[in-house]
Amino acid sequence: MPPPTELAGARLLIVDDTPQNLRLISDFLAEQGFELMLTRSGAQALEKIHLGTPDLVLLDVRMPEMDGIEAARRLTAVDPRMVIFLVSANEQADAPHGVGSCGAAAFVRKQDLAPSTLHRLWATHGA
Repeated sequence: MPPPTELAGARLLIVDDTPQNLRLISDFLAEQGFELMLTRSGAQALEKIHLGTPDLVLLDVRMPEMDGIEAARRLTAVDPRMVIFLVSANEQADAPHGVGSCGAAAFVRKQDLAPSTLHRLWATHGA
């Protein structure tokens, strides 16, 4: 199924190893009408996409075992059309090597993560 042209009502997979961050992000996005799937690791994200491909993946960069960069590589290997936005509390310049070549469409600081930001980035990278 092709990605929706508008992000409203889209399926979002949120991947963050910190329960507080996962809850905060999911709480404000759920209010926007997004259908949410939540996981706490890259490995869980790979399992979760077999239940249904999300329209957008918000993927934490720094996680134990499999970081967001490796998870993005593996997710895009499963479905190269998958739209992934890497999220981090740090600036992109402080992110690990590979952010620009892992298949993610964009990098967003968690502080800047808002529905308007997602809609703007989706207009550029998703639809």
